[in-house]
Amino acid sequence: MTVWQVAHKVVILAATMPNSVCMNKVYLILGSNIEKERNLLTAVALLRDMAKVVAVSTVYESVPVGLKEQPDFWNMAVHLQTALSASQLKTQVLAAIEQSLKRVRLADKNAPRTIDLDIVLFNDEVFDYDGGDGRLRHVPDPDLLKFAHVAVPIAELAPKMLHPETAEPLQNIAQRLYNPAHLCPIQSQSTKS
Repeated sequence: MTVWQVAHKVVILAATMPNSVCMNKVYLILGSNIEKERNLLTAVALLRDMAKVVAVSTVYESVPVGLKEQPDFWNMAVHLQTALSASQLKTQVLAAIEQSLKRVRLADKNAPRTIDLDIVLFNDEVFDYDGGDGRLRHVPDPDLLKFAHVAVPIAELAPKMLHPETAEPLQNIAQRLYNPAHLCPIQSQSTKS
């Protein structure tokens, strides 16, 4: 199934839901270190086709985590609204975008990639969900408390939002983790258009 067929299916699913359905407020982190600009632009465009994109952060360049011998990453956050559950969003939308952009998963989770889309926050909830591969993922994403390349773009979009587990404002988490030697904003903001 192509990403456009999935998008059509998601649009039909959303259209058949009653108007009283609550929309989930979701924050995603996107990352790429292979054809970075093209893949981030395409991923944001595809997200706009499949969900209501509310806001997009600045793009940040970050040094690789784990496997150091690879190109730097570009990371950004996207705030979207969707009637889909976390599991549906991951399996029906995010996985389809990753597949359309030729994401190859290797044994090393820190290996280079065309695109990576992860759910970081889902409303203000705390839970585990199946991402479609049998592996449980946690919300909020634990990387939000560990890495500036996740915390800084997310905090840019929701600085006063409280972390659902620690009750710490996201801007405080971002300030604590930020190191300009490892993360810097990209001047070209073509992904915002």
